[in-house]
Amino acid sequence: MAEVLLYHHIQGLTDGVQKFAESLRQDGHTVHTPDLFEGRTFGSLEEGMQFARETGFDTLRARGAAAAEELDPTLVYAGFSFGVTIAQKLAQTRPGARGALLMHACIPVAEYGESWPDGVPVQLHGKEGDEFFDEDLPAARALVKSASAAELFVYPGDQHLFTDASLDAFDAEASKLLMDRVRGFLATI
Repeated sequence: MAEVLLYHHIQGLTDGVQKFAESLRQDGHTVHTPDLFEGRTFGSLEEGMQFARETGFDTLRARGAAAAEELDPTLVYAGFSFGVTIAQKLAQTRPGARGALLMHACIPVAEYGESWPDGVPVQLHGKEGDEFFDEDLPAARALVKSASAAELFVYPGDQHLFTDASLDAFDAEASKLLMDRVRGFLATI
């Protein structure tokens, strides 16, 4: 079984993020879900972004890195949207990473180093009409081309946080397919 460090999105550690983590726990995986917003959740992307700006993106990312420091480095780093900025950096830079799950976002690999690390498998997931993921799609495609074990899954629709069952953007069908693919990925770790 895998040990996963899962970072929440810009709306916080919502019930939907916790439900996602709990599904993986029921499969026997150990899943850590640090709360970078210290108990606060937000009803919209805009409200979450405002909080992140006020708190400071560097402060929030430092909280995420601190959560990783408390754990063995042989983790699968996972993130939803904003959480991808932390998960991807750790997967690329922290020795021992076993894999990465990047959902709803992707940062250009060059932001965190020269290349994706050899032997670290990665899965990327997003919606084809999501305005945020569309901006990241070139980076996601480049990562897939450069990595030895990478998969990119693009789903129909335009919802950004479609995996979060507690949000209006939730897409049950796409979320189930994503979860099936995540389970398959974790089974190989």
